[in-house]
Amino acid sequence: MTGLDKIIQDIVSESDSAVNAQLEKARAQAEEIRLKVEREAAEQCAAAGRRAEQEAAMIRERAESAAALRTRKAVLGAKQQLIAEIIDKAKQSLYALPEDEYFKLILKMAVKYAPPRAGEILFSPADRKRLPADFEKALNEAVGEKGASLRVSGQTRSIDGGFVLSYGGIEENCSFSALFDARRDELQDKVNRLVFAGG
Repeated sequence: MTGLDKIIQDIVSESDSAVNAQLEKARAQAEEIRLKVEREAAEQCAAAGRRAEQEAAMIRERAESAAALRTRKAVLGAKQQLIAEIIDKAKQSLYALPEDEYFKLILKMAVKYAPPRAGEILFSPADRKRLPADFEKALNEAVGEKGASLRVSGQTRSIDGGFVLSYGGIEENCSFSALFDARRDELQDKVNRLVFAGG
């Protein structure tokens, strides 16, 4: 081998070694980059998974809260409807009282609501027709104890039951509907306590 061939061979050999070293270095760097990318991808996947779990938990919590709210509203609506029905049945039971009990109730109500002065008591057309013969006398005996006197008026009012008191053009509506409406909140609270004492 000539000197020139040897020089060329040495150069090729050095080049091969340098190329192999560079390739090895590049492979090592590529492997390092690949491992780093895999770690970062795994970390991002884990973070995305945690975020997805957190979002899913928040969505589940909101859905459960909304369902609980809808349930509470439905229960409240059902309770309110039942309370209204009970109050309405109580009012209807007053209309269905036998005549003697009905007019005893009217006397008690008149004693409660009549102020201590002279006035008139007006009924519905139906009640006016069925007044007991001695009602006005019994009424004045009952309200007289508190200094009141009431004359049964020949006029009637469009009321469902109960009566209207009239004093010089000023009327106090003591019909069952008016009294129930005036005490609606109180009655609802009482019925609620009686019927739903546990909750």
